[in-house]
Amino acid sequence: MSQTMKPVTAAAKLGIYLPAAPEEFRTTPIGRAGLEALRADPPQWLVDLRRNGPFPRDVVARKLGVSRSGLVRAGVTEALDADQIGELIADPPDWLVRERETHRAVLAEKERLRHRPDR
Repeated sequence: MSQTMKPVTAAAKLGIYLPAAPEEFRTTPIGRAGLEALRADPPQWLVDLRRNGPFPRDVVARKLGVSRSGLVRAGVTEALDADQIGELIADPPDWLVRERETHRAVLAEKERLRHRPDR
């Protein structure tokens, strides 16, 4: 018997926002072969979701160059689409500038610690 995963897991692996997916995808467990088939030859709904969103928080955070915690601190709790993300990038609000700086500093510190000679 083939192993299946919940739709939420499959959506995470595909990098899509589950509530925006078609009902059949949201309600049907998917096997590994089915997931690989979606990756290899994505249907139009998947292509559109990946291009235009709405995107899950981890994808929104990555596109904006901030952490997921930074989104929460800024009060961004809803999924954003490509146009909304584009607007934020084009004219970054204070919170986005601040969170990008924080995120860069955290990543730099992680990198510094990773390359310490005493490790």
